[in-house]
Amino acid sequence: MTSEIKRGVSLYSYQNETFQGKMTLEDCIRTSAELGAKGIEIIGEQTFWGWPECGVAQADVDTWHRLIKQYDCTPVSHDFMLDYKRYKGREMPFDEQVASVKNDVDFGARLGMKYIRALVSIAPEVLVAAAPYAEEKGIKILIEVHAPLHFDHPWIIRHAEAFEKSGSDALGFLPDMGMFLFAFPPVWKEKFLRIGVPKNIADYVEKAYEDRVLSEYVILNVQQMGGTGPAIAMAETLRHNAAFEPRRMLDYMHRIHNVHGKFYQMNEDYVEPSIPYDEIVKVLKQGGFNGYICSEYEGNRWIEDAEEPDSVEQVRRQQVMLARLLGETEVPTIQTSPTASAMAEAAA
Repeated sequence: MTSEIKRGVSLYSYQNETFQGKMTLEDCIRTSAELGAKGIEIIGEQTFWGWPECGVAQADVDTWHRLIKQYDCTPVSHDFMLDYKRYKGREMPFDEQVASVKNDVDFGARLGMKYIRALVSIAPEVLVAAAPYAEEKGIKILIEVHAPLHFDHPWIIRHAEAFEKSGSDALGFLPDMGMFLFAFPPVWKEKFLRIGVPKNIADYVEKAYEDRVLSEYVILNVQQMGGTGPAIAMAETLRHNAAFEPRRMLDYMHRIHNVHGKFYQMNEDYVEPSIPYDEIVKVLKQGGFNGYICSEYEGNRWIEDAEEPDSVEQVRRQQVMLARLLGETEVPTIQTSPTASAMAEAAA
């Protein structure tokens, strides 16, 4: 039985290829569409040059809408960055934070987005203050629940309480599946081995993560094993990642409208070895989620010192996995070379 959950892609997944000029915006949208991942999520700074400092030309917005229509896609989310702690050498005052969020609401509306993603660091009071404006624009502001935070973390509970007290339907959550890291990612371990972590220490950290050993004990033990530099850094990853419980999403499902399908690697058998997507999708179905799971590939940074990332193939594999878990019968395939436009331009 096919689920009502829909498949999408965060164009952040193609960051290597876009930065290197191998994929244009059209390549990114077309490739996603050919995979049946018709929901398109962006980070404004990546997709639109100059945002937010310099604004975006209407011609670029018109091109966006033309491509979305041409490939029969749906704008899903504009992920915005309000780094108010590092604003012009000072902390951004409350009113300026609210105004900044409203600016991103406007941009999301220009792009036809349903949602804008808020960083987890933003205080709930700022989002509550911006909510009435978002309602006017038909936009929902979703705070990203991202590891090491989770749905039982006091900061997230504070947001949930503020959202409910506000009574606004324009406030919600965007869970990042990286908080359900049930195993130490193999690509992480391989990278740490390449940069000098002794194998016995790498094996210990991997096993300690599997056994859910408290991170501070792991760091201390690695130090006592003679680990320095990269070995300590490997142990410290346990501070920022954990295997939280997917079922905790159920209590917040009425405010969950979009999902980041974080993944670090997809094997040839279409399995993400560190994140239990079968269990995650089961929980989302149980909760009646009918939004998009947007692929978010972040394994590139763990392999690019050793090989050229193939983000398109990685996204394709995850989309195959998601299609199967969602009960779809057709297997996602790519009909056009994702770098066709770039190569054609180079030849010209």
